[in-house]
Amino acid sequence: MSGTTTASAAPRGRTAGAGANRWVVLVVLCVSLLLVAIDATVLHVAVPAVTEDLRPGAVELLWIVDAYPLVCASLLILFGTLGDRVGRRRVLLLGYALFGVASGAAALADSPQVLIAARALLGVGGAMIMPATLSILRQVFPDRRERALAIGVWSAVAAVGAAVGPLLGGFLLEHFWWGSVFLVNIPLMLVSLPVGRILLPESKGDGDGPWDVVGALLAAAGLFAAVLGVKRLGGGEPVAGVWTVLPLLAGAALLAVFVRRQRRRAHPLVDLRMFARPAFSTSVGCIVLAMLALVGLELIAAQYLQLVLGLSPLETGLRLLPLTVAAMAAGLAGARMLRRFGPRRMVCSGFCLTAAAVVSLTAMGGEDNGPLLLTGFVLLGFGLETTLFGAYESMLSEAPPQQAGGAAAIGETSYQLGAGIGIALLGSVMNAAYGPGVTGVPGVPASASSAASHSLGEAYGVADRLGGPAGDALRQAARHAFVHGLHVTLLVSAGLLLVGAAMALRLPRAMQCETAAVEVPAPREAAEPRVSGLKV
Repeated sequence: MSGTTTASAAPRGRTAGAGANRWVVLVVLCVSLLLVAIDATVLHVAVPAVTEDLRPGAVELLWIVDAYPLVCASLLILFGTLGDRVGRRRVLLLGYALFGVASGAAALADSPQVLIAARALLGVGGAMIMPATLSILRQVFPDRRERALAIGVWSAVAAVGAAVGPLLGGFLLEHFWWGSVFLVNIPLMLVSLPVGRILLPESKGDGDGPWDVVGALLAAAGLFAAVLGVKRLGGGEPVAGVWTVLPLLAGAALLAVFVRRQRRRAHPLVDLRMFARPAFSTSVGCIVLAMLALVGLELIAAQYLQLVLGLSPLETGLRLLPLTVAAMAAGLAGARMLRRFGPRRMVCSGFCLTAAAVVSLTAMGGEDNGPLLLTGFVLLGFGLETTLFGAYESMLSEAPPQQAGGAAAIGETSYQLGAGIGIALLGSVMNAAYGPGVTGVPGVPASASSAASHSLGEAYGVADRLGGPAGDALRQAARHAFVHGLHVTLLVSAGLLLVGAAMALRLPRAMQCETAAVEVPAPREAAEPRVSGLKV
């Protein structure tokens, strides 16, 4: 059923929801998302230059890389729900300003500590921007069919940002110093602030009751500890290590207290009753599983391309580029596929297509097979983006409009947690399958085999130090062990993807939308929109 949109009269200018103006709003939101997505990956290629200039210790270098995603993931719920209370545009514009200031501080950092603090501030700004873009999109596009197209564009831009980050960073490093990877954000934010203030509509939730500050802090602390523990697992920390177990236990305890508090409050920070809706809870689970597969496989694939096939970082990026291009195509075609097939078939088919692509990649061996990699990466990117598109659209459509910020924050948090768990889980599977293959190699001392069992990169280093026939034997054994571990990891990932396909069977069969009168405020007005009669 087609929806009918009625825009309120505004004293100045056209309404944000009328005519083509909402598509201009989408452009502004996509620029915001592009900056945040680029900043999540642009530092990766700059790490060697940062290390040479600032001389950080091993722990400081780890925090330079991880401070941004850690802080961003932990504050998504806090700022998503705050936007529902004080205004989503207001939080977004504050995020712009903070992102610009933090980018300048990071670019001019003269010590590891300053850079870590600046990266943490960037994480705060990112946490203010990410859920606000989705919740404003939910508000500006009340008609589900148009919203599906808007989400497709939004998700395609996210895929572009993730791919452009390393390429842009590499270009800047060839011509400028490492701080330029942050400095590029400032002019874009200087443009986004006034344009966003003029064009973006303000919107809020129902605003009943006080904002639960204690609950917001509990959620932030719990997510920070949980994501930190997961990242330590993904970094190869032992499961029983005290600095891995403590954050995980603390995070679980704090989140349990948060959930209990929300259930008891008359006006909760996050309405957990949303999870009682099968479409919402299933969509969140599908996002976690899809990201679990994507990030873990990308990490292992990059290691395979560089360490087994011997490709340079640039050649590796170009080999992975078809995955991003296919994801962009799926995002742009997502609205049409959703209308034709419905959420259930779309998400389930996306999982199945991804599982088939993963299984096909088990044919990878010690020699380069370009056509196989191209086909596998294209199917992988298209299948995963199809899954994520259908899951995000179903989650946003199922959430009440007044809870748009909280729902968007839950979706983004699921995205971040899925990525962290994927690195930890699939990395652990990879290590377990790889380790035995480098032990007991004839002519290689036990101490050398033990050191080589940590990773393929370390095995190559040990082999170079050994030299001679023993070094060659260790290098060859390590390559075979890595390929074997890759195959095992791919099969485990395929199994998880099939679990996701079975989970997706709980989604609605058809895309149904009934939209009554929806009023969207004028861009310059801060009045709260009145949304009524939305039934999904």
